[in-house]
Amino acid sequence: MMKMDTPQMDGTMIILDGTTLTLENTSRVAEGERVSLSPGALEKIEKSRRYVEQIIERGEVAYGINTGFGSLSEVSIPNNELRDLQLNLVRSHSCGVGDPLPEKTVRAMMLHRSNVLAKGYSGCRPIVIDTIISMLNAGIHPMIPSRGSVGASGDLAPLAHLALVAIGEGEAFYHGKRIRGGEALKLAGIEPLILEAKEGLALLNGTQAMTAVGCLSLFVAEKLAEAADVIGAMSLEALKGTPVAFDEKIHLVRPHSGQQASAKRLRGLLQNSEIRESHRDRGVDPRVQDAYALRCMPQVHGAVRDALTHARNVLEIEINSATDNPLIFADQNEVLSGGNFHGEPVSLALDYAAIATANLGTISERRIERLVNPELSNLPAFLSPQPGTNSGLMIAQVTAVSLIAENNVLAHPASVTNLPTSANKEDHVSMGMTAALKFSQIVNHVEIILAIELLCAAQGLEFLKPLRPGPRLEAVYRRVREIIPPLGRDMQLSEYIKDLTPVVRRSVNTDKLE
Repeated sequence: MMKMDTPQMDGTMIILDGTTLTLENTSRVAEGERVSLSPGALEKIEKSRRYVEQIIERGEVAYGINTGFGSLSEVSIPNNELRDLQLNLVRSHSCGVGDPLPEKTVRAMMLHRSNVLAKGYSGCRPIVIDTIISMLNAGIHPMIPSRGSVGASGDLAPLAHLALVAIGEGEAFYHGKRIRGGEALKLAGIEPLILEAKEGLALLNGTQAMTAVGCLSLFVAEKLAEAADVIGAMSLEALKGTPVAFDEKIHLVRPHSGQQASAKRLRGLLQNSEIRESHRDRGVDPRVQDAYALRCMPQVHGAVRDALTHARNVLEIEINSATDNPLIFADQNEVLSGGNFHGEPVSLALDYAAIATANLGTISERRIERLVNPELSNLPAFLSPQPGTNSGLMIAQVTAVSLIAENNVLAHPASVTNLPTSANKEDHVSMGMTAALKFSQIVNHVEIILAIELLCAAQGLEFLKPLRPGPRLEAVYRRVREIIPPLGRDMQLSEYIKDLTPVVRRSVNTDKLE
Protein backbone atom coordinates (compact mmCIF):
# COMPACT_ATOMS: atom_id res chain seq x y z
CA MET A 1 0.00 0.00 0.00
CA MET A 2 1.18 3.52 -0.75
CA LYS A 3 2.73 5.27 2.23
CA MET A 4 0.68 8.35 3.06
CA ASP A 5 1.56 11.24 5.30
CA THR A 6 -0.74 11.79 8.26
CA PRO A 7 -3.93 13.43 6.95
CA GLN A 8 -4.23 17.02 8.05
CA MET A 9 -7.18 17.64 10.36
CA ASP A 10 -8.11 20.62 12.49
CA GLY A 11 -10.32 19.32 15.27
CA THR A 12 -13.16 17.73 13.35
CA MET A 13 -12.35 19.57 10.11
CA ILE A 14 -10.28 18.00 7.35
CA ILE A 15 -7.72 20.36 5.81
CA LEU A 16 -7.11 19.89 2.08
CA ASP A 17 -3.55 20.28 0.83
CA GLY A 18 -3.70 18.18 -2.36
CA THR A 19 -1.45 15.43 -1.06
CA THR A 20 -2.69 13.68 2.09
CA LEU A 21 -6.29 12.69 1.41
CA THR A 22 -7.22 9.08 2.29
CA LEU A 23 -10.15 6.70 1.95
CA GLU A 24 -10.88 7.23 5.63
CA ASN A 25 -11.07 11.01 5.15
CA THR A 26 -13.29 10.50 2.13
CA SER A 27 -15.68 8.37 4.17
CA ARG A 28 -15.75 10.92 6.99
CA VAL A 29 -16.57 13.81 4.66
CA ALA A 30 -19.19 11.68 2.90
CA GLU A 31 -20.81 11.23 6.31
CA GLY A 32 -20.82 14.99 6.97
CA GLU A 33 -17.34 16.05 8.10
CA ARG A 34 -16.46 19.67 7.33
CA VAL A 35 -13.56 20.71 5.12
CA SER A 36 -11.24 23.69 4.70
CA LEU A 37 -8.37 24.62 2.40
CA SER A 38 -4.83 24.54 3.73
CA PRO A 39 -3.29 28.03 3.87
CA GLY A 40 -0.08 26.44 2.62
CA ALA A 41 -1.77 25.48 -0.66
CA LEU A 42 -2.69 29.09 -1.50
CA GLU A 43 0.76 30.12 -2.72
CA LYS A 44 0.86 27.46 -5.46
CA ILE A 45 -2.75 28.12 -6.45
CA GLU A 46 -2.17 31.86 -6.76
CA LYS A 47 1.13 31.45 -8.64
CA SER A 48 -0.53 29.09 -11.11
CA ARG A 49 -3.36 31.58 -11.63
CA ARG A 50 -1.01 34.49 -12.21
CA TYR A 51 0.73 32.53 -14.94
CA VAL A 52 -2.59 31.89 -16.73
CA GLU A 53 -3.35 35.61 -16.63
CA GLN A 54 0.09 36.42 -18.01
CA ILE A 55 -0.51 34.09 -20.97
CA ILE A 56 -3.72 35.94 -21.79
CA GLU A 57 -2.04 39.34 -21.41
CA ARG A 58 0.81 38.32 -23.75
CA GLY A 59 -1.64 37.01 -26.34
CA GLU A 60 -0.12 33.52 -26.35
CA VAL A 61 -2.25 30.57 -27.47
CA ALA A 62 -2.69 27.78 -24.88
CA TYR A 63 -5.15 24.90 -25.03
CA GLY A 64 -8.17 25.34 -22.77
CA ILE A 65 -7.22 28.88 -21.86
CA ASN A 66 -7.99 30.63 -25.15
CA THR A 67 -8.82 27.77 -27.51
CA GLY A 68 -11.79 25.51 -28.07
CA PHE A 69 -11.97 22.05 -26.48
CA GLY A 70 -11.46 18.52 -27.72
CA SER A 71 -11.56 18.40 -31.52
CA LEU A 72 -12.11 22.20 -31.49
CA SER A 73 -8.72 22.78 -29.90
CA GLU A 74 -7.38 24.53 -33.01
CA VAL A 75 -10.02 27.27 -32.77
CA SER A 76 -8.59 30.41 -31.09
CA ILE A 77 -10.92 32.37 -28.84
CA PRO A 78 -10.62 36.18 -28.49
CA ASN A 79 -10.15 37.61 -25.00
CA ASN A 80 -13.60 39.17 -24.89
CA GLU A 81 -15.18 35.72 -25.29
CA LEU A 82 -13.15 33.82 -22.68
CA ARG A 83 -15.86 34.01 -20.02
CA ASP A 84 -18.44 32.78 -22.53
CA LEU A 85 -16.09 29.94 -23.46
CA GLN A 86 -15.97 28.66 -19.89
CA LEU A 87 -19.67 29.18 -19.25
CA ASN A 88 -20.61 27.39 -22.49
CA LEU A 89 -18.29 24.54 -21.60
CA VAL A 90 -20.08 23.91 -18.30
CA ARG A 91 -23.53 24.20 -19.82
CA SER A 92 -22.84 22.05 -22.89
CA HIS A 93 -21.19 19.28 -20.87
CA SER A 94 -24.05 19.07 -18.35
CA CYS A 95 -25.76 16.27 -20.22
CA GLY A 96 -25.77 13.42 -17.73
CA VAL A 97 -28.75 11.09 -17.46
CA GLY A 98 -30.10 8.51 -15.06
CA ASP A 99 -30.73 8.48 -11.34
CA PRO A 100 -28.85 11.10 -9.30
CA LEU A 101 -25.75 9.98 -7.46
CA PRO A 102 -26.35 9.51 -3.71
CA GLU A 103 -25.62 12.47 -1.44
CA LYS A 104 -22.62 10.74 0.15
CA THR A 105 -21.09 10.10 -3.27
CA VAL A 106 -21.61 13.73 -4.30
CA ARG A 107 -19.90 14.89 -1.11
CA ALA A 108 -16.93 12.63 -1.85
CA MET A 109 -16.82 13.95 -5.40
CA MET A 110 -16.79 17.58 -4.24
CA LEU A 111 -14.05 16.73 -1.76
CA HIS A 112 -11.88 15.01 -4.37
CA ARG A 113 -12.28 17.84 -6.89
CA SER A 114 -11.38 20.45 -4.28
CA ASN A 115 -8.31 18.45 -3.28
CA VAL A 116 -7.12 18.18 -6.89
CA LEU A 117 -7.49 21.92 -7.41
CA ALA A 118 -5.63 22.51 -4.14
CA LYS A 119 -2.51 21.01 -5.72
CA GLY A 120 -2.11 24.25 -7.69
CA TYR A 121 -1.68 22.92 -11.24
CA SER A 122 -5.08 23.87 -12.64
CA GLY A 123 -4.71 27.64 -12.99
CA CYS A 124 -7.94 28.57 -11.21
CA ARG A 125 -8.42 31.28 -8.61
CA PRO A 126 -8.71 30.29 -4.92
CA ILE A 127 -12.34 31.45 -4.99
CA VAL A 128 -13.20 28.47 -7.21
CA ILE A 129 -12.02 26.02 -4.56
CA ASP A 130 -13.51 28.08 -1.75
CA THR A 131 -16.91 27.99 -3.45
CA ILE A 132 -16.95 24.20 -3.78
CA ILE A 133 -15.82 23.80 -0.16
CA SER A 134 -18.46 26.31 1.02
CA MET A 135 -21.14 24.35 -0.82
CA LEU A 136 -19.88 21.13 0.74
CA ASN A 137 -19.87 22.56 4.26
CA ALA A 138 -23.30 24.14 3.78
CA GLY A 139 -24.85 20.85 2.68
CA ILE A 140 -25.52 21.93 -0.91
CA HIS A 141 -25.27 18.75 -2.97
CA PRO A 142 -25.51 19.21 -6.74
CA MET A 143 -27.92 16.91 -8.54
CA ILE A 144 -25.44 14.81 -10.52
CA PRO A 145 -26.88 12.17 -12.88
CA SER A 146 -25.09 8.86 -12.53
CA ARG A 147 -24.70 8.09 -16.25
CA GLY A 148 -22.89 10.00 -18.97
CA SER A 149 -19.15 9.57 -18.34
CA VAL A 150 -16.75 7.45 -20.40
CA GLY A 151 -13.84 8.37 -18.13
CA ALA A 152 -11.50 9.65 -20.85
CA SER A 153 -11.20 13.43 -20.48
CA GLY A 154 -12.19 12.48 -17.00
CA ASP A 155 -15.75 12.45 -15.75
CA LEU A 156 -16.84 15.42 -17.84
CA ALA A 157 -20.62 15.23 -17.55
CA PRO A 158 -20.78 14.49 -13.80
CA LEU A 159 -18.28 17.23 -13.00
CA ALA A 160 -20.13 19.66 -15.26
CA HIS A 161 -23.28 19.14 -13.20
CA LEU A 162 -21.24 19.91 -10.09
CA ALA A 163 -19.86 23.08 -11.70
CA LEU A 164 -23.32 24.07 -12.92
CA VAL A 165 -24.55 24.56 -9.35
CA ALA A 166 -21.38 26.48 -8.43
CA ILE A 167 -22.27 29.07 -11.09
CA GLY A 168 -25.85 29.29 -9.84
CA GLU A 169 -27.54 27.02 -12.36
CA GLY A 170 -28.67 23.40 -12.43
CA GLU A 171 -30.32 21.68 -9.49
CA ALA A 172 -29.19 20.76 -6.00
CA PHE A 173 -30.39 18.95 -2.91
CA TYR A 174 -30.47 21.27 0.09
CA HIS A 175 -32.01 20.42 3.47
CA GLY A 176 -33.74 17.44 1.92
CA LYS A 177 -35.31 19.34 -0.95
CA ARG A 178 -34.43 19.34 -4.64
CA ILE A 179 -34.28 22.98 -5.74
CA ARG A 180 -32.62 25.22 -8.32
CA GLY A 181 -28.88 25.58 -7.83
CA GLY A 182 -29.02 29.36 -7.66
CA GLU A 183 -31.71 29.23 -4.99
CA ALA A 184 -29.63 26.81 -2.89
CA LEU A 185 -26.62 29.14 -3.07
CA LYS A 186 -28.76 32.12 -2.10
CA LEU A 187 -30.27 30.32 0.89
CA ALA A 188 -26.78 29.35 2.07
CA GLY A 189 -25.37 32.84 1.51
CA ILE A 190 -22.88 31.75 -1.17
CA GLU A 191 -22.17 33.93 -4.19
CA PRO A 192 -22.35 32.11 -7.56
CA LEU A 193 -19.04 31.81 -9.37
CA ILE A 194 -18.34 33.91 -12.44
CA LEU A 195 -15.90 31.73 -14.33
CA GLU A 196 -12.76 33.30 -15.72
CA ALA A 197 -10.35 31.83 -18.28
CA LYS A 198 -9.47 28.15 -17.72
CA GLU A 199 -11.76 27.78 -14.69
CA GLY A 200 -14.60 25.85 -16.32
CA LEU A 201 -12.08 23.38 -17.66
CA ALA A 202 -10.38 23.22 -14.26
CA LEU A 203 -13.68 22.10 -12.75
CA LEU A 204 -14.50 19.51 -15.43
CA ASN A 205 -11.30 17.64 -16.26
CA GLY A 206 -10.62 14.79 -13.88
CA THR A 207 -11.61 11.42 -12.47
CA GLN A 208 -13.47 12.55 -9.39
CA ALA A 209 -16.83 10.89 -10.11
CA MET A 210 -15.26 7.46 -10.54
CA THR A 211 -12.99 7.96 -7.52
CA ALA A 212 -15.91 9.09 -5.35
CA VAL A 213 -18.00 6.04 -6.21
CA GLY A 214 -14.94 3.79 -6.12
CA CYS A 215 -13.54 5.00 -2.79
CA LEU A 216 -16.80 4.71 -0.89
CA SER A 217 -17.49 1.27 -2.36
CA LEU A 218 -13.96 0.10 -1.64
CA PHE A 219 -14.22 1.30 1.95
CA VAL A 220 -17.24 -0.99 2.39
CA ALA A 221 -15.66 -3.86 0.43
CA GLU A 222 -12.69 -3.88 2.81
CA LYS A 223 -15.10 -4.31 5.70
CA LEU A 224 -16.86 -7.13 3.86
CA ALA A 225 -13.57 -8.97 3.42
CA GLU A 226 -13.06 -8.76 7.18
CA ALA A 227 -16.64 -9.75 7.89
CA ALA A 228 -16.39 -12.78 5.59
CA ASP A 229 -13.80 -14.27 7.95
CA VAL A 230 -16.16 -13.86 10.90
CA ILE A 231 -19.26 -15.16 9.16
CA GLY A 232 -17.37 -17.97 7.44
CA ALA A 233 -15.97 -19.07 10.80
CA MET A 234 -19.49 -19.16 12.22
CA SER A 235 -20.60 -21.34 9.30
CA LEU A 236 -17.67 -23.68 9.92
CA GLU A 237 -18.73 -24.02 13.56
CA ALA A 238 -22.35 -24.75 12.58
CA LEU A 239 -21.11 -27.41 10.16
CA LYS A 240 -18.68 -28.87 12.71
CA GLY A 241 -15.79 -28.23 10.38
CA THR A 242 -12.12 -28.45 11.24
CA PRO A 243 -9.80 -25.45 11.67
CA VAL A 244 -6.73 -27.55 10.87
CA ALA A 245 -6.51 -25.92 7.42
CA PHE A 246 -5.82 -22.57 9.12
CA ASP A 247 -2.66 -23.79 10.85
CA GLU A 248 0.04 -21.12 10.63
CA LYS A 249 2.58 -23.55 9.18
CA ILE A 250 0.47 -24.03 6.06
CA HIS A 251 0.29 -20.32 5.36
CA LEU A 252 3.90 -19.48 6.13
CA VAL A 253 4.96 -21.55 3.13
CA ARG A 254 2.67 -19.56 0.83
CA PRO A 255 3.17 -16.08 2.25
CA HIS A 256 0.57 -13.95 0.53
CA SER A 257 -0.15 -11.23 3.08
CA GLY A 258 -3.93 -11.37 2.71
CA GLN A 259 -3.97 -15.15 3.08
CA GLN A 260 -1.88 -14.98 6.23
CA ALA A 261 -4.11 -12.28 7.71
CA SER A 262 -7.30 -14.26 7.06
CA ALA A 263 -5.83 -17.48 8.44
CA LYS A 264 -4.71 -15.69 11.60
CA ARG A 265 -8.16 -14.18 12.11
CA LEU A 266 -9.86 -17.52 11.56
CA ARG A 267 -7.60 -19.18 14.13
CA GLY A 268 -8.48 -16.51 16.66
CA LEU A 269 -12.19 -16.67 15.96
CA LEU A 270 -12.29 -20.43 16.49
CA GLN A 271 -10.29 -20.52 19.71
CA ASN A 272 -11.85 -22.13 22.80
CA SER A 273 -14.78 -23.55 20.86
CA GLU A 274 -16.91 -26.11 22.69
CA ILE A 275 -18.31 -27.22 19.35
CA ARG A 276 -14.92 -28.14 17.98
CA GLU A 277 -13.93 -30.04 21.10
CA SER A 278 -17.19 -32.02 20.91
CA HIS A 279 -16.24 -33.70 17.66
CA ARG A 280 -12.64 -34.49 18.44
CA ASP A 281 -11.62 -37.90 19.76
CA ARG A 282 -8.92 -37.49 22.42
CA GLY A 283 -7.85 -34.24 20.89
CA VAL A 284 -7.71 -35.61 17.33
CA ASP A 285 -10.13 -34.20 14.76
CA PRO A 286 -11.55 -37.12 12.73
CA ARG A 287 -12.29 -34.83 9.77
CA VAL A 288 -9.31 -34.88 7.45
CA GLN A 289 -10.49 -31.91 5.44
CA ASP A 290 -13.59 -29.88 4.61
CA ALA A 291 -14.98 -28.65 1.32
CA TYR A 292 -13.16 -25.79 -0.34
CA ALA A 293 -15.70 -23.16 0.74
CA LEU A 294 -14.58 -23.84 4.32
CA ARG A 295 -11.05 -25.12 3.96
CA CYS A 296 -9.88 -22.48 1.49
CA MET A 297 -11.28 -19.43 3.23
CA PRO A 298 -7.80 -17.99 3.87
CA GLN A 299 -6.79 -18.46 0.25
CA VAL A 300 -9.97 -16.92 -1.19
CA HIS A 301 -10.68 -14.24 1.39
CA GLY A 302 -6.97 -13.44 1.46
CA ALA A 303 -6.75 -13.01 -2.30
CA VAL A 304 -9.70 -10.62 -2.09
CA ARG A 305 -7.92 -8.65 0.63
CA ASP A 306 -4.82 -8.32 -1.54
CA ALA A 307 -6.85 -7.17 -4.55
CA LEU A 308 -8.60 -4.53 -2.45
CA THR A 309 -5.27 -3.38 -1.04
CA HIS A 310 -4.06 -2.82 -4.60
CA ALA A 311 -7.21 -0.86 -5.40
CA ARG A 312 -6.75 1.28 -2.28
CA ASN A 313 -3.20 2.09 -3.34
CA VAL A 314 -4.36 3.18 -6.82
CA LEU A 315 -7.25 5.26 -5.49
CA GLU A 316 -5.23 7.03 -2.82
CA ILE A 317 -2.65 8.00 -5.44
CA GLU A 318 -5.42 9.18 -7.75
CA ILE A 319 -7.30 11.37 -5.26
CA ASN A 320 -4.04 13.20 -4.55
CA SER A 321 -3.05 13.64 -8.20
CA ALA A 322 -3.34 16.49 -10.70
CA THR A 323 -5.82 15.18 -13.27
CA ASP A 324 -6.54 18.40 -15.15
CA ASN A 325 -5.49 19.29 -18.71
CA PRO A 326 -3.59 21.36 -19.53
CA LEU A 327 -1.47 21.53 -16.38
CA ILE A 328 0.11 24.79 -15.30
CA PHE A 329 3.75 24.50 -14.21
CA ALA A 330 4.28 28.09 -13.16
CA ASP A 331 7.75 27.51 -11.71
CA GLN A 332 8.93 26.24 -15.11
CA ASN A 333 6.89 28.79 -17.09
CA GLU A 334 5.11 25.98 -18.94
CA VAL A 335 1.59 24.97 -19.86
CA LEU A 336 1.63 21.31 -20.82
CA SER A 337 -1.15 19.30 -22.42
CA GLY A 338 -1.25 15.65 -21.50
CA GLY A 339 -3.64 12.93 -20.46
CA ASN A 340 -3.73 12.76 -16.66
CA PHE A 341 -7.52 12.91 -16.87
CA HIS A 342 -7.63 9.43 -18.43
CA GLY A 343 -9.26 7.05 -15.98
CA GLU A 344 -7.47 3.84 -16.99
CA PRO A 345 -5.60 3.32 -13.68
CA VAL A 346 -8.83 3.69 -11.74
CA SER A 347 -10.92 1.69 -14.19
CA LEU A 348 -8.57 -1.29 -14.13
CA ALA A 349 -8.29 -1.21 -10.34
CA LEU A 350 -12.05 -1.04 -9.87
CA ASP A 351 -12.65 -3.87 -12.34
CA TYR A 352 -10.16 -5.93 -10.31
CA ALA A 353 -11.83 -4.94 -7.03
CA ALA A 354 -15.25 -5.82 -8.45
CA ILE A 355 -14.10 -9.30 -9.53
CA ALA A 356 -12.48 -9.86 -6.14
CA THR A 357 -15.53 -8.73 -4.17
CA ALA A 358 -17.81 -10.87 -6.32
CA ASN A 359 -15.73 -13.86 -5.21
CA LEU A 360 -16.56 -13.12 -1.59
CA GLY A 361 -20.17 -13.62 -2.64
CA THR A 362 -19.61 -16.86 -4.54
CA ILE A 363 -17.74 -18.58 -1.71
CA SER A 364 -20.29 -17.33 0.82
CA GLU A 365 -23.15 -18.76 -1.24
CA ARG A 366 -21.41 -22.16 -1.29
CA ARG A 367 -21.28 -22.12 2.50
CA ILE A 368 -24.98 -21.21 2.57
CA GLU A 369 -25.67 -24.25 0.38
CA ARG A 370 -23.81 -26.52 2.78
CA LEU A 371 -25.77 -25.11 5.72
CA VAL A 372 -29.24 -25.58 4.23
CA ASN A 373 -28.62 -28.92 2.47
CA PRO A 374 -29.16 -31.79 4.95
CA GLU A 375 -27.04 -34.15 2.85
CA LEU A 376 -24.04 -31.89 3.45
CA SER A 377 -24.72 -30.44 6.90
CA ASN A 378 -26.08 -33.14 9.23
CA LEU A 379 -28.54 -30.43 10.22
CA PRO A 380 -32.32 -30.35 9.64
CA ALA A 381 -33.33 -29.65 6.06
CA PHE A 382 -33.15 -25.94 5.27
CA LEU A 383 -32.42 -25.31 8.96
CA SER A 384 -36.06 -25.64 9.93
CA PRO A 385 -37.03 -27.43 13.18
CA GLN A 386 -40.03 -28.82 11.25
CA PRO A 387 -39.00 -29.27 7.62
CA GLY A 388 -41.84 -30.19 5.31
CA THR A 389 -44.58 -28.11 6.82
CA ASN A 390 -41.99 -25.35 6.93
CA SER A 391 -39.55 -24.44 4.15
CA GLY A 392 -37.10 -22.80 6.51
CA LEU A 393 -34.25 -20.96 4.77
CA MET A 394 -34.70 -22.70 1.42
CA ILE A 395 -35.46 -19.53 -0.52
CA ALA A 396 -32.87 -17.44 1.32
CA GLN A 397 -30.28 -19.45 -0.58
CA VAL A 398 -32.21 -18.88 -3.80
CA THR A 399 -32.01 -15.13 -3.17
CA ALA A 400 -28.27 -15.38 -2.71
CA VAL A 401 -27.96 -17.30 -5.97
CA SER A 402 -29.97 -14.64 -7.81
CA LEU A 403 -27.52 -11.98 -6.61
CA ILE A 404 -24.59 -14.17 -7.66
CA ALA A 405 -26.06 -14.37 -11.16
CA GLU A 406 -26.33 -10.59 -11.36
CA ASN A 407 -22.81 -10.17 -9.99
CA ASN A 408 -21.49 -12.50 -12.69
CA VAL A 409 -22.75 -10.03 -15.30
CA LEU A 410 -21.56 -6.97 -13.38
CA ALA A 411 -18.07 -8.43 -12.89
CA HIS A 412 -17.39 -8.31 -16.61
CA PRO A 413 -14.66 -5.67 -16.93
CA ALA A 414 -15.66 -2.25 -18.21
CA SER A 415 -12.06 -1.24 -18.88
CA VAL A 416 -11.76 -3.46 -21.97
CA THR A 417 -14.51 -1.54 -23.75
CA ASN A 418 -13.50 1.28 -26.10
CA LEU A 419 -15.93 3.53 -27.95
CA PRO A 420 -14.17 6.58 -29.45
CA THR A 421 -15.78 10.00 -28.94
CA SER A 422 -15.34 13.69 -29.83
CA ALA A 423 -14.79 13.31 -33.58
CA ASN A 424 -12.23 10.58 -32.82
CA LYS A 425 -10.00 13.01 -30.92
CA GLU A 426 -10.77 11.08 -27.76
CA ASP A 427 -10.24 7.73 -29.41
CA HIS A 428 -9.51 5.58 -26.36
CA VAL A 429 -11.66 5.80 -23.27
CA SER A 430 -11.45 4.11 -19.86
CA MET A 431 -15.10 3.54 -18.97
CA GLY A 432 -13.97 4.17 -15.39
CA MET A 433 -17.33 5.45 -14.17
CA THR A 434 -19.00 2.33 -15.53
CA ALA A 435 -16.44 0.24 -13.64
CA ALA A 436 -17.14 2.22 -10.47
CA LEU A 437 -20.92 1.91 -10.71
CA LYS A 438 -20.71 -1.84 -11.35
CA PHE A 439 -18.35 -2.25 -8.41
CA SER A 440 -20.77 -0.37 -6.17
CA GLN A 441 -23.62 -2.69 -7.14
CA ILE A 442 -21.51 -5.79 -6.52
CA VAL A 443 -20.53 -4.51 -3.07
CA ASN A 444 -24.20 -3.97 -2.19
CA HIS A 445 -25.10 -7.46 -3.37
CA VAL A 446 -22.26 -9.17 -1.52
CA GLU A 447 -23.21 -7.44 1.70
CA ILE A 448 -26.68 -8.97 1.36
CA ILE A 449 -25.25 -12.41 0.53
CA LEU A 450 -23.09 -12.29 3.65
CA ALA A 451 -26.14 -11.25 5.67
CA ILE A 452 -27.96 -14.35 4.39
CA GLU A 453 -25.01 -16.52 5.38
CA LEU A 454 -25.00 -14.90 8.82
CA LEU A 455 -28.71 -15.67 9.15
CA CYS A 456 -28.11 -19.30 8.18
CA ALA A 457 -25.00 -19.77 10.32
CA ALA A 458 -26.72 -18.39 13.43
CA GLN A 459 -29.68 -20.69 12.79
CA GLY A 460 -27.33 -23.64 12.36
CA LEU A 461 -25.83 -23.01 15.79
CA GLU A 462 -29.30 -23.42 17.34
CA PHE A 463 -29.20 -27.15 16.60
CA LEU A 464 -25.85 -27.62 18.34
CA LYS A 465 -26.90 -26.20 21.72
CA PRO A 466 -25.91 -26.40 24.51
CA LEU A 467 -22.52 -26.43 22.80
CA ARG A 468 -21.17 -22.97 22.13
CA PRO A 469 -18.78 -21.60 19.50
CA GLY A 470 -15.64 -19.67 20.34
CA PRO A 471 -16.27 -16.62 22.55
CA ARG A 472 -15.77 -14.08 19.76
CA LEU A 473 -18.25 -15.89 17.53
CA GLU A 474 -20.62 -16.23 20.47
CA ALA A 475 -20.62 -12.42 20.70
CA VAL A 476 -21.62 -12.16 17.05
CA TYR A 477 -24.32 -14.77 17.55
CA ARG A 478 -25.75 -12.79 20.47
CA ARG A 479 -25.77 -9.64 18.36
CA VAL A 480 -27.79 -11.48 15.70
CA ARG A 481 -30.27 -12.70 18.30
CA GLU A 482 -30.77 -9.16 19.60
CA ILE A 483 -32.19 -8.37 16.17
CA ILE A 484 -33.97 -11.54 15.08
CA PRO A 485 -35.15 -14.61 17.03
CA PRO A 486 -34.30 -18.22 16.19
CA LEU A 487 -36.49 -19.43 13.34
CA GLY A 488 -39.20 -21.83 14.41
CA ARG A 489 -42.09 -21.66 12.00
CA ASP A 490 -41.77 -19.99 8.63
CA MET A 491 -41.61 -16.22 8.61
CA GLN A 492 -41.16 -13.52 5.97
CA LEU A 493 -37.40 -13.41 5.61
CA SER A 494 -36.91 -10.17 3.66
CA GLU A 495 -37.05 -8.01 6.78
CA TYR A 496 -34.68 -10.32 8.65
CA ILE A 497 -32.13 -10.09 5.83
CA LYS A 498 -32.56 -6.32 5.66
CA ASP A 499 -32.09 -5.98 9.42
CA LEU A 500 -28.98 -8.17 9.43
CA THR A 501 -27.26 -6.41 6.54
CA PRO A 502 -25.88 -3.56 8.71
CA VAL A 503 -24.61 -6.15 11.20
CA VAL A 504 -22.32 -7.56 8.52
CA ARG A 505 -20.07 -4.49 8.63
CA ARG A 506 -20.21 -4.30 12.42
CA SER A 507 -19.22 -7.96 12.75
CA VAL A 508 -15.72 -6.99 11.59
CA ASN A 509 -14.70 -6.13 15.13
CA THR A 510 -15.87 -9.04 17.22
CA ASP A 511 -14.60 -7.50 20.44
CA LYS A 512 -16.54 -4.23 20.17
CA LEU A 513 -19.85 -4.98 18.52
CA GLU A 514 -22.21 -1.99 18.40
